[in-house]
Amino acid sequence: MSARPDKRRVAASFSRAAGSYDSVAQLQRDVGRQLLWYLPLSVQPERWLDVGCGTGFFSRALTDWYPHSEGLAVDIAEGMLQHARQAGSAQAFVAGDAEQLPLRDGCCDLIFSSLALQWCADFAAVLGEAHRVLRPGGVLAFSSLCVGTLQELRDSWQAVDGFVHVNRFRTAEDYQALCAASGFRVDRLQVRAHRLHYPDLRSLTHGLKALGAHNLNDGRPAGLTGRARLRALAEAYERRRQPEGLPCTYQVIYGVLQKEPQP
Repeated sequence: MSARPDKRRVAASFSRAAGSYDSVAQLQRDVGRQLLWYLPLSVQPERWLDVGCGTGFFSRALTDWYPHSEGLAVDIAEGMLQHARQAGSAQAFVAGDAEQLPLRDGCCDLIFSSLALQWCADFAAVLGEAHRVLRPGGVLAFSSLCVGTLQELRDSWQAVDGFVHVNRFRTAEDYQALCAASGFRVDRLQVRAHRLHYPDLRSLTHGLKALGAHNLNDGRPAGLTGRARLRALAEAYERRRQPEGLPCTYQVIYGVLQKEPQP
């Protein structure tokens, strides 16, 4: 499995993007809504945890779904937390990392995390922390990104140069193996493709930058990308144009895992 980006770089990038994030986050909203619908009807948490809460969009949704529950929003990016606090999307806001949650054992009944865990290098640690902070019978519901995400952009860059221009993601098989070994009961683990279309390359790359999700990997080219290379990229991507526009595919894995109830 390829290494994930440096967490400090991730936090800084998403903090900078907090003000623009919601304006370009259609995919994130679609994926998060789908994850909400995958939550078991039997889940009625006393306390829920939104890990990687971002601007608090789904913390607000969870508050609507569970109006009598206490909500806790966690994010590694302080800029996102400030935005979520202003929106009043939960009862408490904590700066924290999914790999080392600053929470006591058995303190919540539901962990919801949509399109955040792909930035974590140690997904086994994420699962271990979720298992630790959930009460018996608690549920972890997550969505994350798999290999194949932004493949059109990756292939187009490959035709231009050999640098790493697109973020790396785990394989679905990695997720399956880690979830199977986590101690959770796996109720759902499936991959769905989500495809967006853009009128031109500039719109696509602007959207990635506004989300804070542009290239964060080691091995990315230093400095500005030259005009000649951008023209070559645009020409390579144009060969993939569809009637709806330039395609941009995200391979999203959805997981619903349950901590075994006490006998």
